Amino acid sequence: MPGEAGELGLIDSLLLGIVQGLTEFLPVSSSGHLALTQHWLDVNPEAPDMLLFNVLAHVGTLLAVLWVFRRRAWRLSSRAVAEIIGRGQGGRLTALRVLGPALFSTFVTAAIGLPLQDRIEQAFGNRMAIGAFLMITGLILLGTRWTARGTRGWRRLGWIRAGLIGAAQAGAILPGISRSGATICAAMYLGCRRRVAAEYSFLIAIPAICGGAAKKILDTLALPRETIQSVSWSAMAIGMVVSMLVGVGALHWLLHAARRGRLDRFAWYCIPVGLLVIMLSAG
Repeated sequence: MPGEAGELGLIDSLLLGIVQGLTEFLPVSSSGHLALTQHWLDVNPEAPDMLLFNVLAHVGTLLAVLWVFRRRAWRLSSRAVAEIIGRGQGGRLTALRVLGPALFSTFVTAAIGLPLQDRIEQAFGNRMAIGAFLMITGLILLGTRWTARGTRGWRRLGWIRAGLIGAAQAGAILPGISRSGATICAAMYLGCRRRVAAEYSFLIAIPAICGGAAKKILDTLALPRETIQSVSWSAMAIGMVVSMLVGVGALHWLLHAARRGRLDRFAWYCIPVGLLVIMLSAG
């Protein structure tokens, strides 16, 4: 019965892991696709095993981001530490000028998204709303086709643009609005270089994914111990590993598409799928 532990089978976990890994990074909305996939698999999203699956799937996609950006993240963090230690010695604060706006983007995302999250989560059961938001994502992506090539690099990003990109990321709590699509497109519309737009999007994705996983962990900790113990951990592990492996491939694919200015091609997936979801929901 819905709501009972153990209803998530190995095949369900495998399919949901693939969906999570692909759609967390491709600009097609992971939340919308997961909600639709759960509906079609007849899986209760509030079931204890689904709460645990969501935690581990988010951990998998977080590991994918850290793996792909491991060298850049290490250089940036080590340089930032060096700059903090030697700040009074006239050093150039190049890393802090990147991390500062990124933290501000995260703050704006949390300030806008957290107060609205409980209300917006009600839309996850509304397939017509998901279809409409998927079409909106498609239109946002399609607009990049006519956007002039940006010239702003990391040092010229600025606080205002960082805040606007953070606001775009907050909009992605709506099921059907792509987080990566919203943030990369926002950065491109604000004049950032394509590579910078893509890499900045995934830099601020790390705290966003961590925050989402933390919330789900708190939800999971509220479950009775015997419920957690009865969960199929093999299914959970499969979901996490698959979401990580698929996520690495999807992330490389999106970075390649963003650098070549081909994000608008994903619009030809989002718009028809969104329209199809609306038609099926209406029928």
